[in-house]
Amino acid sequence: MEAGSGSDPSANPGKKREKGSGNGERKFGSFLQRVDPFFPRRDLNPRDLRSWAKKTGFVSDHSGETSASTRAKYDGGTEFELQRGQDRRGAGSSPKIEIDPILGRARQHRGSDIEQEAGSVSGSRVEANARTGKNENEGRSWARDEPVPLLPKEEERRVNGNADGNTGAAPPETVAAEQKGGDGRKTERDLENGIYYPGGGEAVDGEWPRPIVMKYGLRDNPGFVPLMYYGLQHYLSLAGSLLFIPLVIVPAMGGSDKDTAAVISTMLLLTGVTTLLHSYFGTRLPLVQGSSFVYLAPALVIINSEEYRNLTEHKFRHIMRELQGAIIVGSLFQSLLGLSGLMSLLLRLINPVVVAPTVAAVGLAFFSFGFPQAGTCVEISIPLIFLVLIFTLYLRGISLFGHRIFRIYAVPLSALIVWTYAFFLTVGGAYNYRGCSAEIPSSNILIDECRKHAYTMQHCRTDVSNAWVNSYWVRIPYPFQWGFPIFHMRTSIIMIFVSLIASVDSVGTYHSTSKLVNVKPPTREIVSRGIALEGFCSLLAGMWGSGTGSTTLTENVHTINITKVASRRALEIGALFLIASSFLGKIGAILASIPQALAASVLCFIWALTVSLGLSTLRYTEKSSFRNITIVGVSLFLGLSIPSYFQQYHPESVLILPSYYLPFGAASNGPFHMGIKQLDFAMNALLSMNMVVTFLVAFVLDVTVPGSKEERGAYVWSRAEEMATDPEMQADYSLPGRVAGCFGCRCRCFGS
Repeated sequence: MEAGSGSDPSANPGKKREKGSGNGERKFGSFLQRVDPFFPRRDLNPRDLRSWAKKTGFVSDHSGETSASTRAKYDGGTEFELQRGQDRRGAGSSPKIEIDPILGRARQHRGSDIEQEAGSVSGSRVEANARTGKNENEGRSWARDEPVPLLPKEEERRVNGNADGNTGAAPPETVAAEQKGGDGRKTERDLENGIYYPGGGEAVDGEWPRPIVMKYGLRDNPGFVPLMYYGLQHYLSLAGSLLFIPLVIVPAMGGSDKDTAAVISTMLLLTGVTTLLHSYFGTRLPLVQGSSFVYLAPALVIINSEEYRNLTEHKFRHIMRELQGAIIVGSLFQSLLGLSGLMSLLLRLINPVVVAPTVAAVGLAFFSFGFPQAGTCVEISIPLIFLVLIFTLYLRGISLFGHRIFRIYAVPLSALIVWTYAFFLTVGGAYNYRGCSAEIPSSNILIDECRKHAYTMQHCRTDVSNAWVNSYWVRIPYPFQWGFPIFHMRTSIIMIFVSLIASVDSVGTYHSTSKLVNVKPPTREIVSRGIALEGFCSLLAGMWGSGTGSTTLTENVHTINITKVASRRALEIGALFLIASSFLGKIGAILASIPQALAASVLCFIWALTVSLGLSTLRYTEKSSFRNITIVGVSLFLGLSIPSYFQQYHPESVLILPSYYLPFGAASNGPFHMGIKQLDFAMNALLSMNMVVTFLVAFVLDVTVPGSKEERGAYVWSRAEEMATDPEMQADYSLPGRVAGCFGCRCRCFGS
């Protein structure tokens, strides 16, 4: 390095300092010279700066680990101080200081020329130290424990370079353009993919994670009209998950179209009420509570048990009361899990390696139901599947009136278009067969031609539902509307295990959502509080009789990422609209008239999305680890293969049940025999469910196989001390004032 070529006062003591420079600048410059690099300069690669801590937000209290992270982030100070004196490449070589989104500290971004000058840095540093007479180890203790202070913009410009350009500093216009994506604008591609970062560009491997830009954050309140719009938008994008479960379970229970409409209205009411409860008294994250697919598989197992196959009178009410009793017992267990503090202990054993295959297995459990049911009317199902994929993948970048409606409303818009298409097919006579009626069950038709066409008519026509005629304009769902619940030990054991899996699913959703909306992860006490409230919400679902328990919808994370709206108030206003809609019986009747093939086609996409969301949780782990790859692969394979073994022990069911219900009929005739009918039924049912087997295998392997926290990708939760000292965190997670005063001091799990 040539003497006197840089702006360093120690390198050129005879040079007069410019007006306005002070002791702060001198100390900061000398500090940058003394910082020793963390990585060897010869093989330094920014993409090597990746770790589990960056992905999860881990901040250690251990001084050595803090030193490593601090030095790794600020190791380029000396290099840049020396490079500014060389000035061989002109403008653009100065560092850019930004706030780190995870740790909230200053960090520097270096150009792509780091590797090119790596060989000459070591000698330059030695020469600089010789001139200044400083030991290069001086000042390291300060660098270990103290973050570099973020300088004001004017001070930053003075540190990075003088106005006359001697140091090659980029002009403010260039920096502003870089921060907006190169041409001074936020790129549409970045906003579309949900990964626009201040500072420009998409994240690549090795870069520090940067926050996603949200239209409205967790506590934003833009006004009633925007909140009403965004609230309805949020629930419309979740229409497939919220509304189509009754279209699956009620016909399987032998219910009428009127029963289907009543269950849909009940589900709308419970979704609105439980979402409001979670928004005020749960984790307070922008999460929708509703009937989850986690409870769908066990519900189908109970519905298709041998005891209920031959019921003809009041079959729907009897099975619904059985489901209500089981859900109530499972919800009490889940509430106890959260209130007792056991969930806080369990959180230490729940890692993404366990959550990812478990959530994926929830979607994979219905592979035998999805297209076999949709295939009953391929002229409707195939166009719908193609339309959803075209909207979500090929037309996602198209914006109409400033909104990406094809991506946000892919499911409801596709269903509406194909539903209209099916209506024209019905009116046009595509399903009119001489002498045949869709209202007569196929089992009672003696004419062979009509027996062949009756099934198609039942699944394809849009006018077979009598719900509109039989339903009331105003109907308020009430508790125990189907009768008093029935409690059996066998079904209660099933729902206890399912509530545990629902809790595991929610834990992963809590963490993913907190990272997505740019807030600190909740504490263990807040997570326990959320699980306890989910148990209470499932208790309400059991009392009102929705057929499934209530839990956090995993698909909600995808919706927030698409809409860029994380406002808690928007979800609350949307929940009020759902409650009001549940009182209008005709709304449930309209939804009940959706053909079953159309509903199954939509669920094919929703279940596939659930699988992908589950597997995406692996991004918090070391994905290349053989340990993790083996655990996930083995748990998923055994989670599909072991239930298949249990499902082959009911050959008589082939003559009774449709093919898409066969995987859910193993509870009555499985290979597990202990001589106790209640226990045999429960064990055969549990081991025939994919998600239960997958969870057990993944949990046991992850706990017993050695592996570091970094390799496991262990979830990092905030500490209670941070909650007490951080006003932002208190505003995000604390209970409302009066509630916190009543309960926060009495129960540790409330985390208030």
